[in-house]
Amino acid sequence: MKKFQIQLLLTGDELMSGDIVDSNSVMIAKKLQARGFTVSRRVTVGDDVDLLRQEIADISAAADVLIVNGGLGPTVDDLTAEVLAQVVAQPLEENTQAINHLTSWCSKRNFKLDGANRKQALLPKGVAIVPNPVGSAVGFSVDHQGCWIVCTPGVPSELAMMLDESILDELSARFPQLEKTSVTHLPVFGLGESKIQQMIIENIPDWPASVELGFRASLPIVDVKLTTRGAEGEAQRANCLSRLRQVLGAHIIAEQEDTLPQRVVSLLQQQGKTLTTAESCTGGLIASQITSVAGASSVFEMGVVSYSNRIKSDILAVDPSVIEAHGAVSEQVVYQMAAGALKESDADYCIAVSGIAGPGGGSDEKPVGTVWVAWGDRHKIETEMLYYPGPRQYFQQVVAAVGLDLIRRRLLNIEESPLYFKQRKY
Repeated sequence: MKKFQIQLLLTGDELMSGDIVDSNSVMIAKKLQARGFTVSRRVTVGDDVDLLRQEIADISAAADVLIVNGGLGPTVDDLTAEVLAQVVAQPLEENTQAINHLTSWCSKRNFKLDGANRKQALLPKGVAIVPNPVGSAVGFSVDHQGCWIVCTPGVPSELAMMLDESILDELSARFPQLEKTSVTHLPVFGLGESKIQQMIIENIPDWPASVELGFRASLPIVDVKLTTRGAEGEAQRANCLSRLRQVLGAHIIAEQEDTLPQRVVSLLQQQGKTLTTAESCTGGLIASQITSVAGASSVFEMGVVSYSNRIKSDILAVDPSVIEAHGAVSEQVVYQMAAGALKESDADYCIAVSGIAGPGGGSDEKPVGTVWVAWGDRHKIETEMLYYPGPRQYFQQVVAAVGLDLIRRRLLNIEESPLYFKQRKY
């Protein structure tokens, strides 16, 4: 029996040259996955008539659904409509729905509907229109060789709305009989892919074949994915999740695709608490990540980037004699940074970090990659020294994640020490 296939065809010289990064295929795959569908194959080609024609012909002969993205604009290098007309052997004609849409779109913006714009209404005869609520170019679809071909614009905001408002509903209606795919995400911090895999092998040797296990590493998180198809896998999923929670414990930061900043902000909001930061080696990255979360203003009022020793003393009340005696990267200094930030902000919790991001500035006693972290509240500030050698940006990303993770654990009253306390000692 032929396996159901959805394939993507991305088009544009700018994708091939690297001038823009392909984010649309990621968006399409995620939205399809939420509806229980998966992408079987993705192809990217430049603005070349012969290549596009060959790919559309070949893919439509093999796949059940082909989503073509890009090439619907008004310029000469927008070729999708022209090439599709050749593949389906239909002439190009000015589509009434498309020209009405264009006329309305231009009128609302006081634009003149000129010849270049009208090109977006020149479509293969007989196609069905896919409405575009925000952009000038409508999408369109056609059935060819048993394949549903859907052509969509390359503008991400337009593509997203068209998927949500029409394409996904049509896809579900056309293929209701399929066994839908279900994917559960467990974001994990503090364990690498190989370590997670080994822990699962040792503790869950009878992992069921009906639950597909996958990993996606995206610094600083490893996303553990459980994919099931059909009733058998769905019946096993809850048990697998329960056993994974036992094995990975508090290293699982959430039960969905939350990031560490999102999780921390959510916990602070639930508990009616506030957070402040005092950062040296991360240069404000922790504060930036927190404030990137919508609603962070309710839990975050102040962050201090205290790169110089003078600022550590003047603003955070770190004793200069302590800096002189122990150095800026020390337990004593990071403790006083945290205490000073709590006092100045009147926040409930604080994260403070001071380290050596490199590439220079290290010593035998404190090599590049050394960091002291302090976290806690007025009643208890804890400290820990860790070692993360590597490029400067890697160091900053991981240290920021460590600080957020330790506050997450405090908010959840997790007393168990994270495994990276043992693994990341110098």
